[in-house]
Formats: sequence, structure tokens, C-alpha cells
Amino acid sequence: MIDLTSDRLALVLAPQLGGRVLSLQLDGREFLYRSNDLLDDECGARDSAAVGPHDGDMASWRNWGGDKTWPAPQGWSGPNEWAGPPDPVLDSGSYTADVTESPDGRQASVTLSSGPDPRTGLQLTRKITLTAGRTEYRLHLTGTNVTDQPVRWALWNITQLPGHPGEKEGDGVWVGLDDTTPGPDLTDLPVATQLVAGTGTPKVESYGRQVAHVPAQEVVGKTGFPRASGWIAHVGPAGTWVHRFPVTPDATYPDDGSRAEVWLEHPLTRPLEHLGGLRPTQRIVECEVLGPYAELAPGASMHLDTTVQLGPHGGAVTDVGQWGWWNQQMQADRIQSGNGVRLTGRLVPCADAGTPLTVSVTDHRTQPPCVRTHRTQIPIHAGEAIDLQHVAPLPGVPGDAVIEVHLGETDDVPTVGSLLCP
Repeated sequence: MIDLTSDRLALVLAPQLGGRVLSLQLDGREFLYRSNDLLDDECGARDSAAVGPHDGDMASWRNWGGDKTWPAPQGWSGPNEWAGPPDPVLDSGSYTADVTESPDGRQASVTLSSGPDPRTGLQLTRKITLTAGRTEYRLHLTGTNVTDQPVRWALWNITQLPGHPGEKEGDGVWVGLDDTTPGPDLTDLPVATQLVAGTGTPKVESYGRQVAHVPAQEVVGKTGFPRASGWIAHVGPAGTWVHRFPVTPDATYPDDGSRAEVWLEHPLTRPLEHLGGLRPTQRIVECEVLGPYAELAPGASMHLDTTVQLGPHGGAVTDVGQWGWWNQQMQADRIQSGNGVRLTGRLVPCADAGTPLTVSVTDHRTQPPCVRTHRTQIPIHAGEAIDLQHVAPLPGVPGDAVIEVHLGETDDVPTVGSLLCP
């Protein structure tokens, strides 16, 4: 096992178990599911004989849990589909590990590499990077064709999180949607495609045009999201887990064009024969992200760069950026005197900032536009929610001025919210 830690985050990596991340903690709160039957409290195997390459049918799969990378599409009908898990190389094989650290000690990376896989012709690499002062880690995925023939695959990252009956408002999975994709009105569901029906398929609810919600529910099955805009989040007892990933709108994706997928399972008394004898024994939520298909010549590689962010339970996740996420979108209301605006909302940054939150107001009547910046007294701490309750002065500003909220005061700080002055 490899421990990768910062001031706030702690990861346990298992090179010998398919290059998985077995534990992911923020301030001691565990976010990942892992099998208590197979693993002890320290993430060690209870039976050392169970560790190692393993093949067979789905009923014999050793689901250790955690976060791992597979090739897509999955299937058992021919050589162009990955017939796992189980799988003796990419899922249960041993990965090599290379550890690097920055000279100042503020950043460390672990690169986990599989052996060559004869089934797919791929070698998979997972580079995990952790930086001090941030409540996130970066995941760089690579799939390389190690054969002398062209191959066609996509990268597919699977994160298993603990399932539970919905208890708090906002629990479940949230998926950002691209509402510019041609098609029916996104407020008229379905916005998802049914992929696997074990006992059924997960129910999906609309949360406006740009967000879908998969609530906690008693079902075994999978749903795909062809309109995923580049983020998926899970909200549960540990807090909020968010995965950001790139999308290529014109590319072809596996599984009916799915860019993200959600698999749900709960304990069953009988195996599902039509799914290879799979019999779930735990509540598990899988949040999965995919890259597009890549035609790989011998020696060529495909890549997928993603980021995982962690923070508190704040209910619905309504928008995500490289800076963090919103639980409640920013709103602005003019105060009665007309010379100020009241800003409200709830956001969670994923990085510390040395200066407080700032608000800028841009008047586009002038050339160049006139920008007024107002410094608040709101501190910015990674992984800690900011309940925005602030009045910004707007002397002499027209109604169509642009109001922006920034995580700090310098020119290169992220803009986390923008709207027209009411």
C-alpha cells in the first residue's frame, strides 16, 4: 500500500490490487466504498491468497471497492469489448508504482502502471497528484497500445461510493448537463439512457435544464448521460464528492454516447443470472466518467485528465468549476435605495486564498469598460462552504452592469459567479 497525504486529504493506493485508490479521506471522513469482507480497517487484504490475478464470471469477481480505471466498452460478445471484471491484468493484476515529489514538498505524485493486457492490447497508467492547501487531487489517465496492430478503446474511470437510503435533502448523484446539445427540451425527461437493468434502471430527475439528479433508491442497474457537461457529484453522509472531466462534443463515446454513468446496487437474496450471476451484498453507488473512443496505432496513447474535489454536505450541487462548486447559485437583488445590490448563494472552494472574496462591477457604457472592485470580509478556505450574504455598493451603475464574484483580488484569480445587475 502507498499512503499519499496532504494537510487535509489522505489517500491509500493499492498497486497490487489493480492500481486502485482504496481510501479517500477529507479531515478523517471516508468517501469511498471498500469491501469489509475482503479488506481490514487498514486496507490490508484479510486473505493474502485472494490478492493476485483473477479471472472467471461476474459471480466470482472480488470487488475490493475504491476507484479504478478500465477500458470501455464493457461486454462479452466479441474482441472489441472488454470482458471484465473479473480480469487478470487491468482489474486484479499488480501495477508498478513510481513516486515523485516537488522540491518544495508541496506536491507529490504516484504513477501506477499496469502490465500489458493481451485482451485489449492496452497498458493503463494512472497518475495521482496531490497538492498542499487544496481539497482536491488530479487524476491523469493514459491508455497505450502495446501491440503491433491498431486498437480502438475508450478510457473509463469508476469510483465506488457507499450507498445509503436518502436521509438528507440533496443526497444522491448530481450530473451537469449540456443544454446546448440538439434534441428535445431537457426539462422533458428522459435526459439519460438506460444501459443495464438488473432489477431495473435508476430513476433520474430533472433539476432544471443543466442538472440531473439520481436520488438514492432500491434498484440494481445503470444509466448513462450522453449530455453530461463535464462533472458528476455524489452527496452522502461523508460530504460532497465531485469529479470534473473534459468532454469532446463531436466525438463518439461508448454506451450509446454516454460521457458519464451511474450504477446503483443494493443487497439481493438471489443472484441475477442475466448479469453473470452477480449478487450484490452491499449498497454501492458507482460514479463513472468516460473518454471518447480513440483509434490507437501501435505505440499511440489516449489520455483523460480529471480532478476530484471534496467538501461538506451542502445539498444539491448546481454548478462546478475548476475553483469548486455551488450548492446554491448566486443571486442578486437591488436594495431599495438603489445604490447597492444584495448577493446571496452558497459555494465551496477547493483551494485556500490569501485574500478575501472580492466583487467586481463592470460598466460597459464606457470604452474601455469601467470596473469597480469591492473587497469583502469573507475568507476563502479550501473545502469550507461560503454562505454568500453580502451587499455590494453600486453607485451610478446601470441595470445591465455585470457583477462578478472572485476568489481573491489579483487579476488571475478564478471568477466563480457572474450575472447581470438587476
